Amino acid sequence: MRVGAFVLAAQFPGQGHGEALHRAVRSAEAAEAAGLDSVWLAEHHFVPYGVCPSAVTLAALLLGRTERIRVGTAVSVLPTTHPVALGEQAALLHLTSGGRFSLGVGRGGPWVDLEVFGAGLAAYEKDFPESLDLLLRWLREARVGAEGERFVFREVPVVPRPGDLIGDDGPAGPEVVVACTSPSTVRLAAERALPMLLGMHCGDEEKADMVALWRSHALAAGHAPETVARAGHVSAGVAQIADSRTAAEETLVKTMPGWLKQGLDAHVTVDGRRRPMRDPVAYTELLCRLHPVGPPRLAADRLAATAERTGISRFALLSEGSGDLAATEENVRRLGAEVLPLLR
Repeated sequence: MRVGAFVLAAQFPGQGHGEALHRAVRSAEAAEAAGLDSVWLAEHHFVPYGVCPSAVTLAALLLGRTERIRVGTAVSVLPTTHPVALGEQAALLHLTSGGRFSLGVGRGGPWVDLEVFGAGLAAYEKDFPESLDLLLRWLREARVGAEGERFVFREVPVVPRPGDLIGDDGPAGPEVVVACTSPSTVRLAAERALPMLLGMHCGDEEKADMVALWRSHALAAGHAPETVARAGHVSAGVAQIADSRTAAEETLVKTMPGWLKQGLDAHVTVDGRRRPMRDPVAYTELLCRLHPVGPPRLAADRLAATAERTGISRFALLSEGSGDLAATEENVRRLGAEVLPLLR
């Protein structure tokens, strides 16, 4: 089992952008010191839900500040960037970090981002498969051209080549993970044998269903059973470690609803469609029930139960739910010192 931190760079009420980003960087550094396996970085635009607009840029900083931990994006929003530009950045981080970078990609939402970056609603609604396939070609081939509906360009050499990692044991290129929230995206990832990132709003039963759906589509697409069995799906969640379950839940219920309300309310759709938003208090209480929130033994048991029920063995856990830097660092420390030994 591999346990990592999920870093949103959340801006809690009364905090500035610099404070949120400083806590995000310190969370990642604390995760390496605590012995966690990985850190996954979120990306958002124009909303206080998360103030990191470029997960690959923050990943570059953290790869330079760390020595061991794997750093991934969760996720880079593919519809608002050019797949070749993202592929070049991913190759650069993969090669210069010695293979410690994972590229998580997703569709994002029908947000105003699509207007600001000139992508258009079609980039979100129908062009994601074309963008994903172009990205994968860039990470796997020596020369790439495109003749699709969205991207058309002459063949050019791939520089730098992701497969040119120094050392005989390095991977051929950066791992690519796809955020999946619908059966169609599960099928898309499965047909390409790409592992899934499943959201923290999902319970074990829903995640198990998505893993089973992914497995069936991957096998139907002709992927070898051993390849399907090795898929390293990632389960996102929340972790808050305290001496009692009540204390851990009170910490989150006190702070997270304020952040969720201002963060979720700030989302604006590109076409004016109404998007129902979750009730912040009810959502916080749901996350407390689903995830490792409580004393170390409860946290370890919940992670083990999720792994057993779903077959997922990698976790990305949001640890900044208190909104406080010192409390976040302590939460990460306890996750590494008191929970991981119970799992290993």
